[in-house]
Amino acid sequence: MKFMSFVWLTVFFALLPVSAQTPPVAPADTKLAQQMERVENGLLPGLVIKGQGDPHLKIRDRMAFYKVPGLSLAVIDGGQVVWSRSYGVRETGNPAPVTPETLFQAGSISKPVTALAALHLVQQKKLALDEDVNRRLTTWKVPENEFTRETKVTLRELLSHTAGITVRGFDGYATGEPVPTLLQVLNGEKPANSAPLRVERQPGRENRYSGGGFTIAQQLMLDVTRQPFPAFLRQTVFKPFNMQHSTFEQPLPEDWRKNVAVGHRAAGDILPGRWHSYPEMAAAGLWTTPLDLARFVIGLQQLHAGKASTPASPELVRQMMTLQTGGSGLGMGLKGEPKPFRFSHSGSTEGYTCILVGYLEKGQGAVIMTNSDNGSELAMEILRSLAAEYTWPDLRPEEKTLAVVDSKILESYAGTYDFGNGVLFTVTSENGKLYGQPPGRAKAELLPESETVFFANQPGVPSFTFVKNDQGHVTGFVFRRGPSQSQAKRVK
Repeated sequence: MKFMSFVWLTVFFALLPVSAQTPPVAPADTKLAQQMERVENGLLPGLVIKGQGDPHLKIRDRMAFYKVPGLSLAVIDGGQVVWSRSYGVRETGNPAPVTPETLFQAGSISKPVTALAALHLVQQKKLALDEDVNRRLTTWKVPENEFTRETKVTLRELLSHTAGITVRGFDGYATGEPVPTLLQVLNGEKPANSAPLRVERQPGRENRYSGGGFTIAQQLMLDVTRQPFPAFLRQTVFKPFNMQHSTFEQPLPEDWRKNVAVGHRAAGDILPGRWHSYPEMAAAGLWTTPLDLARFVIGLQQLHAGKASTPASPELVRQMMTLQTGGSGLGMGLKGEPKPFRFSHSGSTEGYTCILVGYLEKGQGAVIMTNSDNGSELAMEILRSLAAEYTWPDLRPEEKTLAVVDSKILESYAGTYDFGNGVLFTVTSENGKLYGQPPGRAKAELLPESETVFFANQPGVPSFTFVKNDQGHVTGFVFRRGPSQSQAKRVK
């Protein structure tokens, strides 16, 4: 499985259950039609520069720009799906359109769905969040080593990525390739294409994203329920939430293939084999639609508010939405400290990218799914448009005001900077503008926010703060992107 995490230089230059009567919503009134039109024609970049005109973008133009053949979305407001719409085609070169019932691979959005099913077993006292999982694993055991002598692996740690388990994600298996059993994946035995799952850090110490941890949770749930994983998830989550177009079956059965969005590479070409199979179902195996995932979001919101009691109790779902060690929830990403206000999860398998967002208090959110490796930035542009239209508490573009900096000061920043890891970064001043360039990449303009702070109009809005010594000579810069930062020294 591929994941949307990149080395910073690459990012800098890249990149109650819902009623069965909930239909794909069409614009039934003028207000709704206007809202939909504003969202579709008002996509927003991550950065807006004050005074540089209207940045609003149209969804179909952006699909063409990113080479995304098909997209489907569902919008939640007031605790219900207020509208959904699909765009484009299921497969390049084929006019068959994407519809609200078209299946997409959800990738890592499988994890929160799995987590809720695991909490159902906790409520039934068939599992416990804080006991050694080897007490209930029967088919396979987490191998003991120096990291597990004093601290054992627990379900809470598996679901919060704090168990110290190897293997971040999985690549899947193309059509025609042999697909390993779950035991072969756990042991890293051929035809598995991933390493054995082992504990490589002391459990409970830190957050380290691990699809391998969820694969162990899959085996744990199999051993406890003695049911096929897809059947158990269908009974436990899909039926209560009326998710009629969702399955964990891998490989995808023939009768589910009639309305499938085919995976595509970033360049727009069809993924060889059309899609991959993922025996690591708990981590990456979900096939679904935005409408079904919207029902999942609404179900979680209602459980969290105490308005429902199945598949898991409100108390357990509140634990799911509580920050664990390292800052994530149980199978869910959370925003806001110390009290989270938003939950979300992205997903990307070979040929697909998607995202799920929900707010805990106002019954708002959205799900966006694409059949392209290149769909993540497009999805974020749509989310920003939705945030502006529905006054979400976050996900708005960052706004910057450009400063005027003398050309001589810009020239003083020109030079080569060393991050100390063999990466040299070149800064040049040309025609009154400053540019930055890592090795082997194209240069990009660094825009002035002040005399010493510059930023790039790139995903994450990376910034560069130039540092001077007591004599006024430039000695380096501090690079920041989100919460992380690093320093580079000027090379004489």
